[in-house]
Amino acid sequence: MTIRLHDTMARGLRALEPEDPSRITLYVCGPTVYSRPHIGNARPEIVFDVLDRLIRHTYGEESLVHARNVTDVDDKIIAAADEEGVAPEVIARRFERHYIEDMAALGVRAPDIAPRATEHIADMIAMIARLIETGNAYEAEGHVLFHVPSDSHYGALGQRDRDAILSGARVEVAAYKKDPADFVLWKPSPDGMIGWDSPWGRGRPGWHIECSAMIERHLGRTIDVHGGGLDLIFPHHENELAQSRCAHDGAPLARIWMHNGFLSMGSDEKMSKSLGNIVTVADLIADGRKGMHLRYALLSAHYRQPLLWSDALIGQAQRTMERWQGALRGVDALEGKPHASVVDALCDDLNTPEALAALAALAKAGDWPALAASAALLGLDVQATPEAAGSFEGRTVEQWIEARRTARVEKDFGEADRIRDVLAGHGVQLEDRPDGTTLAHMKG
Repeated sequence: MTIRLHDTMARGLRALEPEDPSRITLYVCGPTVYSRPHIGNARPEIVFDVLDRLIRHTYGEESLVHARNVTDVDDKIIAAADEEGVAPEVIARRFERHYIEDMAALGVRAPDIAPRATEHIADMIAMIARLIETGNAYEAEGHVLFHVPSDSHYGALGQRDRDAILSGARVEVAAYKKDPADFVLWKPSPDGMIGWDSPWGRGRPGWHIECSAMIERHLGRTIDVHGGGLDLIFPHHENELAQSRCAHDGAPLARIWMHNGFLSMGSDEKMSKSLGNIVTVADLIADGRKGMHLRYALLSAHYRQPLLWSDALIGQAQRTMERWQGALRGVDALEGKPHASVVDALCDDLNTPEALAALAALAKAGDWPALAASAALLGLDVQATPEAAGSFEGRTVEQWIEARRTARVEKDFGEADRIRDVLAGHGVQLEDRPDGTTLAHMKG
């Protein structure tokens, strides 16, 4: 079977034709870890988790190398650390942990590689030096900038002309730039701010260079699929592509570029922290929403289309999942294979609405083994299992208490309070003492 995906560069469907079918490479732009992820952040995670499952189903479980980076040095992380009076690493590790937990609650499997920016500074410095040598970058007032006019192909991914580039997001006009469209590869860090030594002075990397350097380090010059949200096409992916192409003698960064559409909360604006129109995954779970129901809701629209997030959407997903789980209770033999109708839908540019319709047809026909196996290909667990005694929301009481201890040690008092409230809602009362937290009372 052939997997066909929409390639942003080609503006149409293309067959996935990996250079090495035994080592297919997928890179997805991951989180900047300074706050809890909202449900819109989860959409690309689930989209590319489904693609991960489909590739492994088609080519073999060990056929894929799936990487998702962690941006753990960034102005927003530094600002959050300054506000709390802690090191940036404290903020980054706290919210990296939360990100992993929140995505796991939605059934997202961990990628094969999750490289952190701060662990690849040497790789970034080496690539920047190479770009200076090729004449594609230059040093100015402690900064190193990529010179956009040096790349005649710049703008091809987003199909933007020069005027559109200069009016685009995050294009900063500065006196030290040779051209207004030039973007930062390295910037100086003042005393007291996180930074690293480099040939251009103490500083820290720009946002875009980290992905190019980590892709080169872990996956190679040209990868099979590069993914992310629609908002990353420009400038992030355009800049990644330019850096890598110029550093690698014109070799393309990716064979296929995939981008998912936005979530919105009842308006035309995308869901984003900066606009304040968000709801976090953690809040939804704390309110009693199940991860599988949220995942189904996110799969209900084609990944390239916008999705209006609402209680009605979640409710419909919940009713469908509970109906299937109810029907499967007491069914012993659930060994089966994904049905061809579901596989075919996913091979057609991850057409999840069609795949969900195929699942509904399997349920109507009472083909429970095929339903369970096919749902698993979408990461949906339709085999309802009762929660273990003394556990809720996927954790035992002891695990909840340990998570709260960790949150308090990391001075994440908001998370510590949230866990206390979750426990209280299940009849578990805690006592905080100088020597630690203990179980004071447990209902039943």
